[in-house]
Formats: sequence, C-alpha cells, structure tokens
Amino acid sequence: MPVISRREFFRKAAMNSAAVGLLSAGAGELCANPLDMPIGCQTYPVRAMIGQDFPGTIKQLADAGFQRIELCLPKGYAGSGFGVIAKYKGAELRKILGDLGVKCESSHFDMKELRENLAERIAWANDVGLTQMIVPSLGGPRNPTMDDVKRAADEYNKMGEQSAKAGIQQGLHNENFELTEVEGKRTYDLLLDLLDPKLVKFQFQVSTISRGYDAADYFTKYPGRFFSMHVQDWSPETKTTMAVGKGSLDWKKIFTAAKTGGVKNYFVEMNLDLMKASVPYLHELRV
Repeated sequence: MPVISRREFFRKAAMNSAAVGLLSAGAGELCANPLDMPIGCQTYPVRAMIGQDFPGTIKQLADAGFQRIELCLPKGYAGSGFGVIAKYKGAELRKILGDLGVKCESSHFDMKELRENLAERIAWANDVGLTQMIVPSLGGPRNPTMDDVKRAADEYNKMGEQSAKAGIQQGLHNENFELTEVEGKRTYDLLLDLLDPKLVKFQFQVSTISRGYDAADYFTKYPGRFFSMHVQDWSPETKTTMAVGKGSLDWKKIFTAAKTGGVKNYFVEMNLDLMKASVPYLHELRV
C-alpha cells in the first residue's frame, strides 16, 4: 500500500467529507416533505380494517410512507372500529405504534365524551403522548342562533382551559355545525372570533373547498389560529375528492399559507388507495 504524506491524507479526507455532505444533502432533499413536516394520515377511513387487524393496518400505513397517524378515541369511536384499541393502556399503545414505525400526537374526541369524562380523556391523551385533542364538531343545532354559537364557544373555551393545564392543546375541526350560518355570517368565522386563541386552535378540513371554504384564505386571514389540517384534493368537474396532486388545488399556495396559519402537522384523509397515491406527490412537493 503506497505511503502518503500527512498533508495529502487530510486533503483527501476533507474532499471525501465534502462529497458525503453533498450526497447527504441531496438525499435529504429527495426525501423532503412540505414544510419539513412528516407525512401523516387520519385513520378514520381505515376504521373497518383497524377493527379487524389494528397492528396490521398501522403497518400498512407505515409501509405506504406515513410517519404520523391521527387516531379516534377508542371509547368514543368504539362502534366505528376503534374499540379494539381500548384494551391497551395509553403507554402500551404508544409503544405499539412506535414499534410499528409511526408516532401519534393527535386524536379526535367526541364532544359528548369530553363533556362527561374530560379529565379521564386528558389523562389518556398524556399517556399516549398526544399534544392535540381535536373535536370534529361542537355539535350545535343545524339552524343555530347567535346564542347557540356563543354557548358552544363558551363551553369549549372551558374545556380548552382544563386541557391546557395538562399540557394538551384543544382544537376544533370544521364539520356540520361549524358549516352553518347565523344572521348571514358563517358559524365557523364566528367561532374563530369567540374561541380563545390561547386555549383553542383549529384543524382545517381542506375538502370544505366544496362548500366555499378555502384553506389558504383562512390560513392567511387568521394567522396563528390553526395547528393542523386534513388534506384532500378536489375535482370541481366531478365534484369528488382526489389523491393529493391529482385535483385542482394549489398545494404550494396551501402549504405556504399553512405556515402563516400556524399549522404544525397535517393528515391525509381519504380511502386507503387515495391516501397511498398521495404520498409520492407530497414527497416531491417543494414549498
């Protein structure tokens, strides 16, 4: 083996280190996701599969490229397939998910169960390692009055206060009640004004574009009020949801605005085939 000088040795070592650095940077860029957020998915669309084989379903999601999952509480959503998870203690569930290669920091909770068992649900959330507890809807009437909206907001602010003391952030999705109108104003907009920004954040359902609710517009109009979003693409021609990147939505615009809105994570939510088909696009998306 030829002998080289000390100076030549260090010169070559530096060149090799630089080359490795460039390769690493390139690999990182190839695997980058929008805003450097791990790709997540909501598990409700695969609830029937979870009811039959929970570990196997989570492994499928991990193998498809999802690094984060969002659950629905096993007790509140027992009839939807999540009841099989109730046998695990929170810490056990956290370990099972970690062993399968995913992390869970968010879950949906039914408003009724929070009214009846908020302290217990907060304790479960902490055991699992959640930082977010999300309510799909405050469950108000379909034709609310302004007083209905104020009562709902007041109740949820109090829940948010209790959760915050335990280090958990409450968040409101936008379904049903939130998509109604009161005195010519959107209930969702009223709730953005009435809910305490420190106690309650929002999770935006992107597919509500079908009802005229534009994600980028809301993120821009209400900076810092959001911490999450459910992701679906949309075809105005067929009026159906589509895999991300296959529809009409401008995802660069949405993710750029999401940063202004305060979004910390996002979850693809469609049937399994469409969720899987969304992963390659999200891997390649640069914002």
